Amino acid sequence: MAEYTLLNQINSPKDVKKLNASERKELAEEMRQAIINRVSKIGGHLGPNLGTVELTIALHTVFDSPKDKIVFDVSHQCYPHKLLTGRQRGFLTQEGFEEISGYTNPQESEHDMFIVGHTSTSVSLAAGLAKARDMQGQKFNVIALIGDGSLSGGEAFEGLDNAGDFKSNFIVIINDNEMSIAENYGGLYGNLAELRKNHGQAKSNYFTALGYDYVYVENGNDAEELISVLQKVKESTHPVVVHVHTLKGKGYKPAEENKEMFHWTVPFDVKTAQPTVDFGAKGYGEYVADYLEEQAKKNDKLAVINAATPGALALQEFRARHREKYFDVGIAEEHAIAFTSAMAKGGMQPIALFFGGFVQRAYDQLSQDLCLNKSPAVLVIENTGISGMDATHLGVFDIPLMSNIPNLVYMAPASVDELYRMLDWAMAQKDFPVAVRTPAVKPQELKFKPQKPIVLNEFEMTKKGSKVVLIGLGSMLKLAEDTADILAQKGIDATIVNPRFMTGLDENLLNSLIGEHDTIVTLEDGVLDGGFGEKIARFYGPTGVKVYSFGADKEFPDRVPADELYRRYCLTAEQIANKIL
Repeated sequence: MAEYTLLNQINSPKDVKKLNASERKELAEEMRQAIINRVSKIGGHLGPNLGTVELTIALHTVFDSPKDKIVFDVSHQCYPHKLLTGRQRGFLTQEGFEEISGYTNPQESEHDMFIVGHTSTSVSLAAGLAKARDMQGQKFNVIALIGDGSLSGGEAFEGLDNAGDFKSNFIVIINDNEMSIAENYGGLYGNLAELRKNHGQAKSNYFTALGYDYVYVENGNDAEELISVLQKVKESTHPVVVHVHTLKGKGYKPAEENKEMFHWTVPFDVKTAQPTVDFGAKGYGEYVADYLEEQAKKNDKLAVINAATPGALALQEFRARHREKYFDVGIAEEHAIAFTSAMAKGGMQPIALFFGGFVQRAYDQLSQDLCLNKSPAVLVIENTGISGMDATHLGVFDIPLMSNIPNLVYMAPASVDELYRMLDWAMAQKDFPVAVRTPAVKPQELKFKPQKPIVLNEFEMTKKGSKVVLIGLGSMLKLAEDTADILAQKGIDATIVNPRFMTGLDENLLNSLIGEHDTIVTLEDGVLDGGFGEKIARFYGPTGVKVYSFGADKEFPDRVPADELYRRYCLTAEQIANKIL
């Protein structure tokens, strides 16, 4: 790997400190090539990492990690850090790609403080480290690196506000690349723009108002300028913000020109910048986008709310065509829920969309601001279910979280047609908030298609049989059908039920199953503990009917292939049929 001459000599930050200015510049180019090599082959966060190469070199030149603690926000900018802390194999070799995650992880390296994949956390985490240091009389630097729109999250403000009156060393680096995951939204970013325009000398300064000293670095992709500034603030005895202006996607022209597309990307051809994977059939998110498009044409009261993830939820085209109906509130799920609730109370028909792994960030708002007030808003929780995602992005915890909040109706469609009927029903009713859960898997062809009109808490029996009942929630209805096919070969004609609702039981249907059936099987693509199956098991507890619930274990699997997880959880048709038999 001759093209990585310098990078291959970097085994720890100690080696970075030995470099001169010319070598640091060469190292930066090699690091960019390594990042592009990894992301182009397996996907990942490209733009934010390319933009913070020099900043990371400067950090490891000035500070002494792991004694000095560097806390990354979201970890969207941690690839350069991994390259300088002994994890080059994760970027340079096919075998090494799977050795590291896309986020900071203490199990990988002593230079990573936390497993972090959600936003706006770094200042709070760093503040806790600084306070623990001070209480024990220790001496080292604590640095929080925050950027990519994370300042719009409530926790970022809470951390900044609390740490603003510390009386000891505390350094916050604002990586300002003028972007969030997509476009930046919010008044704070106007202040950042004013600070950039006036080279840090604007009369209004968000950070000094909170008690911080403030330093502005215009060329945040100049390692030498950064090193000079960091050396000056290193010995600070009170909180300081270093506002660094960087170029998102620096070093790869397509990423510089299309910052949103290359924030996170699937594998792509470096020369053409085109994806090298076939996306195949449309996913549920694209069908939801189609529904929103039709609503926008005929519904003057429609308002679509999103918390800074338009790309993950297929909303870019809707945003472009319907700016007046689209509200990106920034990376702020808590605000998004309350905002949505109030829009519904105010007479609009809001639909708020959330990535399944992020909705837990707004539990209190779901409970208090939305459900306690019975605001007739509609939520769509997308990309849910069992997947091979990183541990920070799992979509299997939403059912226990949401299905146990009073007043909320949580629904799981088993087909695209049923998705549309559920959304229509949710939009038409005015009595309570409704959430619709869509899975990460693509829509599947069903033998017994759901057809029954949506009525609150009414299940649908899609196939009548005897002895065994298979209740398949949402996308699990196809698994119920596949299991029934295997049982049929053994002489068992199973009944299949599509429950549709996770927040209420169809007691009439469930009672009708007693007598002709002695075994009930529930299937869900979420964690079992506190989930849908337990509700069915509790209902049948006083009866002689046996209930077997299949779903995910309560754990944080990290980049485990989905097929392997389905086998681990006994969620294949063969495993389920064998258990029943």
